[in-house]
Amino acid sequence: MRTVFLRSLLCLSAGVCGVLSAQDGPYPWRAAVAKSVITPKESVWMAGYAARKGPSEGVLQDIYAKVLTLEDAQKGRMVFVTLDLVGIPKQLRVHVEKRAQKVNSLRPEQLLINASHTHSGPMIGVYTPPKSGGKLAPTYTMIPDDQKDFRVKQVLEYRAFLEKTIGDMITKSLAELQACTLQWSHARCGFSMNRRTPTKSGDWKNFPNPDGPVDQDVPVLQIRSRDDKQAPLAVLFGYACHATTLGLMEINGDWPGYAQTYFEEDHPGTVALFLNGASGDQNPYPRRTIPYVERHGRSMATAIEAALETRQTAVRGPLASAIAWPEVKYQKPPSRAKLAELSKSKNHWDASYGKFLLDTLDEKGSLPKSYPLPVQVVRFGNSLTLAAVGGEVVVDYSLRLKKELAAKTDGAPVWFAGYSNDVPTYIPSRRVLEEGGYEGGGAMRYTRGSVHPAPWETAIEEKLVGKVHELFDGLEK
Repeated sequence: MRTVFLRSLLCLSAGVCGVLSAQDGPYPWRAAVAKSVITPKESVWMAGYAARKGPSEGVLQDIYAKVLTLEDAQKGRMVFVTLDLVGIPKQLRVHVEKRAQKVNSLRPEQLLINASHTHSGPMIGVYTPPKSGGKLAPTYTMIPDDQKDFRVKQVLEYRAFLEKTIGDMITKSLAELQACTLQWSHARCGFSMNRRTPTKSGDWKNFPNPDGPVDQDVPVLQIRSRDDKQAPLAVLFGYACHATTLGLMEINGDWPGYAQTYFEEDHPGTVALFLNGASGDQNPYPRRTIPYVERHGRSMATAIEAALETRQTAVRGPLASAIAWPEVKYQKPPSRAKLAELSKSKNHWDASYGKFLLDTLDEKGSLPKSYPLPVQVVRFGNSLTLAAVGGEVVVDYSLRLKKELAAKTDGAPVWFAGYSNDVPTYIPSRRVLEEGGYEGGGAMRYTRGSVHPAPWETAIEEKLVGKVHELFDGLEK
């Protein structure tokens, strides 16, 4: 009777405290986090919705930059930077990477920068229009001409502030590493829904489609101090869903911002960081009002709590990472005659896009044939794999890679992130590309930070998935 009682007591203790088997025992990690407010101090032009016709009108919620630095027993390092911003301009990644290399001896593959994709943050993109004589312009074409110089100045100043802030946080986190344990678990959250709905005309409408593919998994990496008596040092969580609940004129982090805030309020001393997933064709529903964004944020915070209640898998090393920028080709662009016709369209966006491509063709003599997209893989031994791809990646990539990579590690968890290191435009799967619609190529007409003269090549999915596998396999050697 005494033996049965003790065995039951030990089982209960293991369930409550998250005790794992000796085989899954603690691994000697070190970790540190840093967090900074990056809310603009003045009214700025906002990013995410191209049709906005005025600057921000206040702050609904502060937005943040956060850094999580991990170091394994062999001094292998990985730095995760999460930003409450619409995207990652490639130039931002380049500048942060160069500083981290110079100041912190951090290699490019040891840095991953991810954007929450809030559509209620500041504009962060400028570009050099063709035939401008090298003069910079904002990436949003609806800005009145008499404001453009001022808005460019704002963006450049904000980007400089952002780069310094991130650089300082990386340095700070590396100086404050402490012994910890890493545990992975996951749960579900149900407010995301596929937004590609077929129409009778054969097109695709941005409308909730409950029958479309989704990835409602909520992966959670929990970082705890060795004594395990305090609140977690940090939780890194993910989800595949656009941050488009709100379209207000006030700065805020949308549902990811609320989720992080709620969790941190419930766990004083813990920093919550969000890695956006394959959200390209996923929207939060319902939308458009503040009560909905608060509910989605609370739902996600609750999902993180639920993940912490499930069986925790000890995350082990060694920590290894790799990054590559494969060139992805475009399909054949429209002829000059077609572009001239497009530039005269009554549709503002079609006309602007046609003129932009014509001016590029006149200045450069040709249109780009390809674009380098970032692909990154982080392996925590055989216990966890994170694959990250730049751009607004559709959900097919996550669903596919989770199956294929898990098959290589006897079912070990696989985490997928989009919106990482560079967010130039949408990244469709072959299925979405062939179906067409906004995510299949239509969105390219709104892009000005880089020139996308035509939809991606039909081999884009195989090229990017193949590169993920190549990097993954290379980290085994």
